[in-house]
Amino acid sequence: MQESALSLMQLAKTSAKLARFQDEGGLFIPILTDPTTGGVTASFGMLGDIILAEPGALIGFAGPRVIKQTIGENLPDGFQRAEFLQDKGFVDHIVPREKLKETISNLIGMLTS
Repeated sequence: MQESALSLMQLAKTSAKLARFQDEGGLFIPILTDPTTGGVTASFGMLGDIILAEPGALIGFAGPRVIKQTIGENLPDGFQRAEFLQDKGFVDHIVPREKLKETISNLIGMLTS
């Protein structure tokens, strides 16, 4: 996603369309890869029904350096990594890339049977 005023305005539009899709019964499973940052994290990336992430993926809006400078504190080990976010309840499952097809197939099978 390009950084500009226009792309910033698209975050709300994308999120609204996704909400409509989910309200109509659509299943949304985002796959957060390394890195997933900026607008994707601020909008549709974290709005899934089931959120999958790759092991060790960097996931966040701003980078760790920017956050550290902003809050003036050291960040916890693993901050903004998939495993940290799973521990905090923001990611549902961590799945290696080679297991994604099988995992998604299993999830869809469970949810549609």
